[in-house]
Amino acid sequence: MKTKAINADRMGTESTGKLLFSMSAPLCLSMLVQALYNIVDSIFVSRISEQALAATSLAFPIQSLMISFSVGMAVGMAALLSRSLGEGNRQKAQDACYNGIFIALCGAVVFLLFGLFGTKWYFSTQTSNPVIMQYGTDYLSIVCSLSIGFILEVTFERVLQATGNTFYNMLSQCCGAIFNCIFDPILIFGLCGLPAMGIKGAAIATVAGQFLAMILAIVFNICRNHDVSVIWKNFKPQMSVIREILSVGVPSFFMQAITSIVTYIMNSILIAYSEAAVTVYGVYFKLQSFILMPIFGMNSGMVPIIAYNYGAKKKDRIISTMKYAVIASTCIMLLGTLLFNIFPEWFMKLFNADGELLALGSRALAIISFHFIFAGFNIVVLSAYQALGNGTYALIISILRQIVILLPAAFILGKVFGINALWWCYPIAEAATTVVNIFLLRKTYNDKIKML
Repeated sequence: MKTKAINADRMGTESTGKLLFSMSAPLCLSMLVQALYNIVDSIFVSRISEQALAATSLAFPIQSLMISFSVGMAVGMAALLSRSLGEGNRQKAQDACYNGIFIALCGAVVFLLFGLFGTKWYFSTQTSNPVIMQYGTDYLSIVCSLSIGFILEVTFERVLQATGNTFYNMLSQCCGAIFNCIFDPILIFGLCGLPAMGIKGAAIATVAGQFLAMILAIVFNICRNHDVSVIWKNFKPQMSVIREILSVGVPSFFMQAITSIVTYIMNSILIAYSEAAVTVYGVYFKLQSFILMPIFGMNSGMVPIIAYNYGAKKKDRIISTMKYAVIASTCIMLLGTLLFNIFPEWFMKLFNADGELLALGSRALAIISFHFIFAGFNIVVLSAYQALGNGTYALIISILRQIVILLPAAFILGKVFGINALWWCYPIAEAATTVVNIFLLRKTYNDKIKML
């Protein structure tokens, strides 16, 4: 182990406002670039055809599941790593890193098998349109089969975040996303003398960017991370460490995987109205990521700060960090609500929308965006639960919001009042979740923070 001064020490001494900004700003920027890539990717795909855009919307639940696994396991690893550094236990921090990488590799094997054998079946459960099915199978089989690039990218970037090296995390993410944006049109439409690959080109550009980001994240860890090593030396899986990672990672995974399940069911509900409704739902997810990604970036900077100071038993720093995060996230969300209500048609036209798609999408974006008002607070609180080792609360909230409230509300509102009323399920679910979160946050404070 290198003997340089531990970069993570600043998480226990530096002013919390300044620390949160310095750790989150690079992550927010990289997340914005990532969100921009997602939007640009869909804009190019929409130029192929509306069926191609619908296919990527139907593929989203599986991509979301991949993200859920990667982020969930990485959150569990990073929380244990940061907490161990806060306790001064560098060997346990190293063990958390090694075993986190091992878990990531196991997940990549599962997605590889699905990419090779499961994608055609998956699309057959959602649509009978042969064009959409072919587009979707071509796209998703490539993304899943080569998912190891994305899964390890997330894992190694979380190691950088957990040790306070967020600037290098930003560089790796930005380089991968920019590569993606450049090669998307080249591979899709056959520019620069290359053959036109259509939707397969979009998938290849995606995984190539992910592999580039993974390689950079590994290099930055080797060259710049002096707290833990990512090079395996005499590694053997340690079940005690794996259990600790999974105790936080599994609830985090299921919390995010619920989104995949809900999206799948929502697609099934919406396709009964029209394929345009499914496309609108997919467009909304791409656009809302541009609002949510900065908050996710800030939370990625917040989690190691809270976990470190929880391990170091510094109550005031935990509370102060959460306050700054809630204020910042609420401001971002209010801005998002205004943008979605002032420019909904302009946003839809980015995706080549006209006619029914334009009218339906403009109304949907304006209505759904009202849930942003409550979402900023809820997202920060859920991340705080994970940082404090209370991932079960985050899972409970996610089940309540999406399974217990959102889906029944969508079904009932759609059946009784029609497709335009269906979108109100999001503001209703988010407002109800806020009430429950306030209660659980107070309980968490009394159980875990008050006595520090």
